[in-house]
Amino acid sequence: MSEYLATYYTPEKLEKAWAVIQRDFLRETGVTLYITLMATLFAILIGLPLGVLLVTGDSKGIRPLPKPLMAFLNGLINLLRSAPFIILIVVLMPITRSIIGTAVGNAAVIVPLIIAAFPFVARLVEGSLREVNPNIIEMSMSMGATTWQTVFHVMLPESVPSLITSFTTAITTILGYTAMSGAVGGGGLGNLAITQGQQRFNQAVLVAALIVLVLMVQLFQTIGTRLAKKADKRIKQ
Repeated sequence: MSEYLATYYTPEKLEKAWAVIQRDFLRETGVTLYITLMATLFAILIGLPLGVLLVTGDSKGIRPLPKPLMAFLNGLINLLRSAPFIILIVVLMPITRSIIGTAVGNAAVIVPLIIAAFPFVARLVEGSLREVNPNIIEMSMSMGATTWQTVFHVMLPESVPSLITSFTTAITTILGYTAMSGAVGGGGLGNLAITQGQQRFNQAVLVAALIVLVLMVQLFQTIGTRLAKKADKRIKQ
Protein backbone atom coordinates (compact mmCIF):
# COMPACT_ATOMS: atom_id res chain seq x y z
CA MET A 1 0.00 0.00 0.00
CA SER A 2 2.80 2.40 0.91
CA GLU A 3 4.50 1.62 -2.41
CA TYR A 4 1.26 2.37 -4.27
CA LEU A 5 0.88 5.72 -2.48
CA ALA A 6 4.50 6.59 -3.10
CA THR A 7 4.13 5.85 -6.81
CA TYR A 8 0.78 7.45 -7.64
CA TYR A 9 0.43 10.17 -5.01
CA THR A 10 3.77 11.96 -5.10
CA PRO A 11 3.84 15.63 -4.06
CA GLU A 12 4.35 16.62 -7.69
CA LYS A 13 1.31 14.67 -8.90
CA LEU A 14 -0.83 15.94 -6.03
CA GLU A 15 0.17 19.49 -6.89
CA LYS A 16 -0.81 18.95 -10.55
CA ALA A 17 -4.07 17.32 -9.48
CA TRP A 18 -4.92 20.27 -7.25
CA ALA A 19 -4.25 22.65 -10.13
CA VAL A 20 -6.63 20.64 -12.34
CA ILE A 21 -9.28 20.62 -9.61
CA GLN A 22 -9.08 24.38 -9.16
CA ARG A 23 -9.03 25.13 -12.89
CA ASP A 24 -11.43 22.59 -14.41
CA PHE A 25 -13.59 20.75 -11.89
CA LEU A 26 -16.31 23.35 -11.38
CA ARG A 27 -16.76 23.85 -15.13
CA GLU A 28 -16.75 20.12 -15.94
CA THR A 29 -19.17 19.40 -13.10
CA GLY A 30 -21.55 21.91 -14.69
CA VAL A 31 -21.11 20.21 -18.06
CA THR A 32 -21.88 16.83 -16.51
CA LEU A 33 -25.03 18.21 -14.88
CA TYR A 34 -26.15 19.83 -18.14
CA ILE A 35 -25.68 16.67 -20.19
CA THR A 36 -27.32 14.50 -17.53
CA LEU A 37 -30.37 16.70 -17.03
CA MET A 38 -30.95 17.28 -20.75
CA ALA A 39 -30.65 13.57 -21.56
CA THR A 40 -32.92 12.67 -18.64
CA LEU A 41 -35.55 15.21 -19.70
CA PHE A 42 -35.78 13.90 -23.26
CA ALA A 43 -35.56 10.26 -22.10
CA ILE A 44 -38.59 10.88 -19.87
CA LEU A 45 -40.48 12.71 -22.62
CA ILE A 46 -40.05 9.66 -24.86
CA GLY A 47 -40.03 6.88 -22.26
CA LEU A 48 -43.09 7.98 -20.26
CA PRO A 49 -45.67 7.74 -23.08
CA LEU A 50 -43.96 4.60 -24.35
CA GLY A 51 -44.23 3.01 -20.90
CA VAL A 52 -47.92 3.97 -20.76
CA LEU A 53 -48.41 2.38 -24.18
CA LEU A 54 -46.74 -0.85 -23.04
CA VAL A 55 -49.23 -1.16 -20.18
CA THR A 56 -52.44 0.03 -21.82
CA GLY A 57 -51.71 -1.77 -25.11
CA ASP A 58 -50.94 -5.11 -23.50
CA SER A 59 -53.26 -8.01 -24.27
CA LYS A 60 -54.69 -7.60 -20.74
CA GLY A 61 -54.51 -3.80 -20.80
CA ILE A 62 -57.36 -1.34 -20.91
CA ARG A 63 -56.90 -0.77 -24.64
CA PRO A 64 -55.11 -3.72 -26.27
CA LEU A 65 -53.11 -2.98 -29.41
CA PRO A 66 -52.26 -5.41 -32.24
CA LYS A 67 -49.87 -8.10 -31.07
CA PRO A 68 -47.34 -7.51 -33.90
CA LEU A 69 -47.08 -3.85 -32.89
CA MET A 70 -46.55 -4.71 -29.21
CA ALA A 71 -44.01 -7.38 -30.15
CA PHE A 72 -42.12 -4.81 -32.24
CA LEU A 73 -42.10 -2.23 -29.42
CA ASN A 74 -40.95 -4.76 -26.83
CA GLY A 75 -38.29 -6.10 -29.18
CA LEU A 76 -36.97 -2.61 -29.95
CA ILE A 77 -36.79 -1.70 -26.28
CA ASN A 78 -35.03 -4.94 -25.38
CA LEU A 79 -32.57 -4.48 -28.25
CA LEU A 80 -31.61 -0.94 -27.23
CA ARG A 81 -31.38 -1.88 -23.55
CA SER A 82 -29.05 -4.79 -24.27
CA ALA A 83 -26.55 -2.71 -26.29
CA PRO A 84 -23.49 -1.53 -24.28
CA PHE A 85 -23.45 2.25 -24.15
CA ILE A 86 -19.91 2.63 -25.53
CA ILE A 87 -20.81 0.51 -28.58
CA LEU A 88 -24.10 2.38 -28.99
CA ILE A 89 -22.25 5.71 -29.18
CA VAL A 90 -20.08 4.42 -32.03
CA VAL A 91 -22.98 2.81 -33.92
CA LEU A 92 -25.08 5.98 -33.64
CA MET A 93 -22.33 8.34 -34.80
CA PRO A 94 -23.83 8.79 -38.32
CA ILE A 95 -27.25 9.59 -36.82
CA THR A 96 -25.70 11.93 -34.26
CA ARG A 97 -23.72 13.69 -36.99
CA SER A 98 -26.85 14.15 -39.11
CA ILE A 99 -28.78 15.66 -36.18
CA ILE A 100 -26.12 17.74 -34.42
CA GLY A 101 -23.59 18.23 -37.21
CA THR A 102 -20.83 16.47 -35.32
CA ALA A 103 -20.35 13.12 -33.59
CA VAL A 104 -18.18 14.39 -30.73
CA GLY A 105 -18.61 17.00 -28.04
CA ASN A 106 -21.13 17.75 -25.31
CA ALA A 107 -24.21 18.22 -27.51
CA ALA A 108 -23.40 15.15 -29.60
CA VAL A 109 -23.20 12.90 -26.53
CA ILE A 110 -26.78 13.77 -25.57
CA VAL A 111 -28.20 11.97 -28.64
CA PRO A 112 -26.88 8.46 -27.82
CA LEU A 113 -27.60 9.11 -24.14
CA ILE A 114 -31.27 9.68 -24.95
CA ILE A 115 -31.46 6.62 -27.19
CA ALA A 116 -29.77 4.50 -24.52
CA ALA A 117 -31.91 5.88 -21.70
CA PHE A 118 -35.47 6.11 -23.03
CA PRO A 119 -35.98 2.31 -23.27
CA PHE A 120 -34.78 2.03 -19.66
CA VAL A 121 -37.20 4.77 -18.61
CA ALA A 122 -40.02 3.07 -20.53
CA ARG A 123 -39.48 -0.17 -18.60
CA LEU A 124 -39.35 1.72 -15.31
CA VAL A 125 -42.61 3.49 -16.13
CA GLU A 126 -44.17 0.19 -17.17
CA GLY A 127 -43.21 -1.34 -13.83
CA SER A 128 -44.60 1.63 -11.90
CA LEU A 129 -47.93 1.59 -13.72
CA ARG A 130 -48.36 -2.15 -13.25
CA GLU A 131 -48.20 -1.58 -9.48
CA VAL A 132 -51.46 0.43 -9.59
CA ASN A 133 -54.38 -1.42 -8.01
CA PRO A 134 -56.32 -2.97 -10.93
CA ASN A 135 -59.57 -2.55 -9.00
CA ILE A 136 -59.20 1.24 -9.16
CA ILE A 137 -58.62 1.08 -12.90
CA GLU A 138 -61.60 -1.22 -13.41
CA MET A 139 -63.79 1.12 -11.34
CA SER A 140 -62.75 4.09 -13.46
CA MET A 141 -63.57 2.26 -16.69
CA SER A 142 -66.92 1.02 -15.35
CA MET A 143 -67.90 4.62 -14.50
CA GLY A 144 -67.53 5.56 -18.17
CA ALA A 145 -64.04 7.08 -18.18
CA THR A 146 -62.19 6.89 -21.47
CA THR A 147 -58.82 5.20 -21.81
CA TRP A 148 -56.87 8.45 -21.62
CA GLN A 149 -59.01 9.79 -18.75
CA THR A 150 -58.15 6.62 -16.84
CA VAL A 151 -54.48 7.04 -17.66
CA PHE A 152 -54.23 10.73 -16.76
CA HIS A 153 -56.63 10.82 -13.80
CA VAL A 154 -56.11 7.40 -12.25
CA MET A 155 -53.03 5.45 -13.35
CA LEU A 156 -50.47 8.27 -13.45
CA PRO A 157 -51.60 10.04 -10.24
CA GLU A 158 -51.69 6.74 -8.35
CA SER A 159 -48.17 5.84 -9.47
CA VAL A 160 -46.51 9.22 -8.81
CA PRO A 161 -44.35 8.06 -5.85
CA SER A 162 -43.16 5.04 -7.81
CA LEU A 163 -42.55 7.16 -10.91
CA ILE A 164 -40.43 9.62 -8.94
CA THR A 165 -38.37 6.72 -7.62
CA SER A 166 -38.02 5.36 -11.14
CA PHE A 167 -36.94 8.72 -12.56
CA THR A 168 -34.40 9.03 -9.75
CA THR A 169 -32.98 5.66 -10.75
CA ALA A 170 -32.93 6.83 -14.37
CA ILE A 171 -31.04 10.06 -13.68
CA THR A 172 -28.37 8.30 -11.60
CA THR A 173 -27.95 5.71 -14.36
CA ILE A 174 -27.68 8.41 -17.02
CA LEU A 175 -25.10 10.17 -14.85
CA GLY A 176 -23.01 7.00 -15.02
CA TYR A 177 -23.43 6.90 -18.80
CA THR A 178 -22.35 10.55 -18.97
CA ALA A 179 -19.12 9.74 -17.18
CA MET A 180 -18.49 6.87 -19.63
CA SER A 181 -19.01 9.17 -22.61
CA GLY A 182 -15.70 10.83 -21.80
CA ALA A 183 -14.04 7.88 -23.49
CA VAL A 184 -15.34 9.06 -26.89
CA GLY A 185 -14.88 12.80 -26.64
CA GLY A 186 -17.80 13.85 -24.48
CA GLY A 187 -17.13 16.59 -21.96
CA GLY A 188 -17.66 16.57 -18.22
CA LEU A 189 -16.01 14.77 -15.36
CA GLY A 190 -15.60 11.54 -17.33
CA ASN A 191 -13.55 13.27 -20.00
CA LEU A 192 -11.53 15.10 -17.35
CA ALA A 193 -10.80 11.85 -15.51
CA ILE A 194 -9.56 10.23 -18.71
CA THR A 195 -7.56 13.10 -20.21
CA GLN A 196 -6.12 14.58 -17.01
CA GLY A 197 -6.14 11.47 -14.88
CA GLN A 198 -5.71 8.18 -16.73
CA GLN A 199 -3.71 9.43 -19.71
CA ARG A 200 -1.35 11.43 -17.50
CA PHE A 201 -1.10 8.71 -14.85
CA ASN A 202 -2.48 10.99 -12.15
CA GLN A 203 -4.63 8.84 -9.88
CA ALA A 204 -5.56 11.80 -7.68
CA VAL A 205 -7.57 13.36 -10.52
CA LEU A 206 -9.41 10.06 -11.08
CA VAL A 207 -10.22 9.76 -7.38
CA ALA A 208 -11.40 13.37 -7.21
CA ALA A 209 -13.69 12.88 -10.21
CA LEU A 210 -15.07 9.71 -8.66
CA ILE A 211 -15.79 11.49 -5.38
CA VAL A 212 -17.67 14.30 -7.15
CA LEU A 213 -19.73 11.79 -9.17
CA VAL A 214 -20.60 9.82 -6.03
CA LEU A 215 -21.69 13.04 -4.30
CA MET A 216 -23.87 13.93 -7.28
CA VAL A 217 -25.51 10.50 -7.17
CA GLN A 218 -26.14 10.91 -3.45
CA LEU A 219 -27.68 14.34 -4.07
CA PHE A 220 -30.03 13.08 -6.79
CA GLN A 221 -30.98 10.05 -4.70
CA THR A 222 -31.70 12.14 -1.60
CA ILE A 223 -33.87 14.61 -3.51
CA GLY A 224 -35.73 11.81 -5.30
CA THR A 225 -36.37 9.87 -2.09
CA ARG A 226 -37.74 12.93 -0.31
CA LEU A 227 -40.01 13.85 -3.21
CA ALA A 228 -41.32 10.28 -3.42
CA LYS A 229 -42.09 10.25 0.31
CA LYS A 230 -43.93 13.56 0.08
CA ALA A 231 -45.99 12.30 -2.85
CA ASP A 232 -46.89 9.02 -1.15
CA LYS A 233 -50.37 9.39 0.33
CA ARG A 234 -49.80 6.34 2.55
CA ILE A 235 -47.07 8.14 4.51
CA LYS A 236 -48.21 10.69 7.09
CA GLN A 237 -46.43 14.00 6.58
